[in-house]
Amino acid sequence: MTNVCSPDAAAAEGAPAPLQRYVTLQTGLDMLDDGISIFDAELRLVAWNKAYLRLLDFPPELVWLGAPFRDFMEFNARRGDYGPGNPEQQVEERMALARRFEPHDVERVRPDGRVLRIRGQPVPGLGFVTLYSDVTERHRAEATIRRQNAELESRVAARTTELQRSEQRVRLVMDSIPALVAYFDAGRVYRYLNRGYADWFGVDTARPEVVSARRFLGEAVYAHVRPHVMRALAGEPQSFAYDLRTQDGQTRTVRTSLAPERAADGRVAGCFELTFDITEQRRAQELVARAQKLESLGHLTGGLAHDFNNILTVVIGNLDALLRRGAADEATCEFAQPALDAARRGAELVRALLSFARRQPLQAASVHVGALIETVARLVRRALPDTLALEVDAGPAALWTWIDATLLEQALVNLILNARDATGPLGRIVLRARAARLDAAQAAPLQMSAGDCVCIEVQDDGCGMDAQTLARVFEPFFTTKSPGSGTGLGMAVVYGFIRQSGGAIDLRSAPGQGTTVTLWLPAAEAPPPAADELPPGQTVAPASQGLALLADDDAQVRRVIRRSLLELGYSVLEAESGTEAVQLLAHMPGLALVLSDVQMHGAVDGVAVATAACALPAGVAAPAVVLMSGHAPEAIARPAGVPVITKPFTAEQLARAIEEGRRPP
Repeated sequence: MTNVCSPDAAAAEGAPAPLQRYVTLQTGLDMLDDGISIFDAELRLVAWNKAYLRLLDFPPELVWLGAPFRDFMEFNARRGDYGPGNPEQQVEERMALARRFEPHDVERVRPDGRVLRIRGQPVPGLGFVTLYSDVTERHRAEATIRRQNAELESRVAARTTELQRSEQRVRLVMDSIPALVAYFDAGRVYRYLNRGYADWFGVDTARPEVVSARRFLGEAVYAHVRPHVMRALAGEPQSFAYDLRTQDGQTRTVRTSLAPERAADGRVAGCFELTFDITEQRRAQELVARAQKLESLGHLTGGLAHDFNNILTVVIGNLDALLRRGAADEATCEFAQPALDAARRGAELVRALLSFARRQPLQAASVHVGALIETVARLVRRALPDTLALEVDAGPAALWTWIDATLLEQALVNLILNARDATGPLGRIVLRARAARLDAAQAAPLQMSAGDCVCIEVQDDGCGMDAQTLARVFEPFFTTKSPGSGTGLGMAVVYGFIRQSGGAIDLRSAPGQGTTVTLWLPAAEAPPPAADELPPGQTVAPASQGLALLADDDAQVRRVIRRSLLELGYSVLEAESGTEAVQLLAHMPGLALVLSDVQMHGAVDGVAVATAACALPAGVAAPAVVLMSGHAPEAIARPAGVPVITKPFTAEQLARAIEEGRRPP
């Protein structure tokens, strides 16, 4: 069949006009890069161009006027254009789609890798026209663009992540700095706040723009700070100190530095703000200044006391001789005796001044601090109102220091009585001892050496003291009490004694916030056991009886009974309360003996300890249980089979009670 759609142009010369137009149209179609095919309503080829053959790689003999659409489908199926599968089924599927004469726009990948876009448009009643475009390069370009975009997005994401991490690191650093860090713009609007602001004032640092300095500082502090802010925004760096109050009620002394930030045009764009807590630094400076002042007063006082002692020695000696020898008549005695009494009171004052000047003789020894403060609490309890709470916390471990125990007791009694006067009958006083370690920075303002210390605190919730009182509280003859209520030497004597003992004294107070007096004393090693506390001589060492638990709240009583138990061959584990004894029972299997006082301070008494010991599983390892008391045994309700030994008792009596208290296996 003649290919009327591809006539030779020369043959068309002299042909009728319609044929000439047809040849012209065909020539135009062949110039297109896109392929085109036209099939009639019976799916027979009526028109095509050269690109159609080239793009779909059809052989020329396949393409002729009237060629059936099925031939093209079968050709493609046989050569694998439609992928794996049954060629006949693939042809039938495509023939069914073609008979619908529906518009379509699809892309198909040729076996050679080229991508064809196939767009079909039906011509109602006549067939359909299909356009074939090679979009391979466009796909490659799009893939390249997508890859480049993906790489760009990846780099942007990585950079963004790195910036976020960097910002997080910077914020972490800023939040870790023990200071307040902020930035505010020229309109005095915060743009950044570190975590310190949340800790101190409870503000939302995630929304700095809504935070008001006037609100979290308060009107009074803000009025002090505002002029410095305005000068900083005018371009003048600022650094100033002031006091502020945090959300937890603490008053802090701080120093704020404002550094203006200038824009490219020279104007101030905002300010960086850095605020440090200098409370401890200021306190250290005050401690050093106070120590220097009191050191000078001590030298002056010591010299005066020495001279006055000489004077008083002459006065007292002569007046005493006058009165003792009877040389004075009644009128002379009437005048001499008051003078002698006054001179002796003067001598007492001089001794107090010598104590402040650190020139008094000391009887120092190794002192168990916990036992000492317990003794002080018992001594002073009767001098306190019943409604005033006195709490004692001696700490979990034994604390030792080298000091004059009598003078330390007197100092603590003085401090507790001062606390009583400051709190009133409904107050609360805490007497506390704990272990501490001072580093060089902490020890310097206290004028002590760095190392292990014992810290004794007397804390009250009373009226407190203002800054002026704090500055003079240790000065001789300074007192806040009414005239006639004291000499003003109490705190001065305590200061001198503690300093003479190698320690330091610190005081924290504010009006309405109570007072805490802290004594820092060098720690000491526990003394070796006394000779009478050791077991008998090695030549007559008793046979070992096992481990005994001794419970008594009186350290001196425990010391005596411990010696008896050692003589009987027991190793001794001590408990100073019923609560501690019950805890040890739960964690110390294999006890041979439980010996407990009946009456002990706290919620757990000796009967409860004996009951807990008897509740242990019976057997070979069950301990003997014995109670001891200063009351008659008949008055004590106790578990069955538990004997009560009456204090005082001998080692032989204790041994018989232990035998009686053994539990049968």
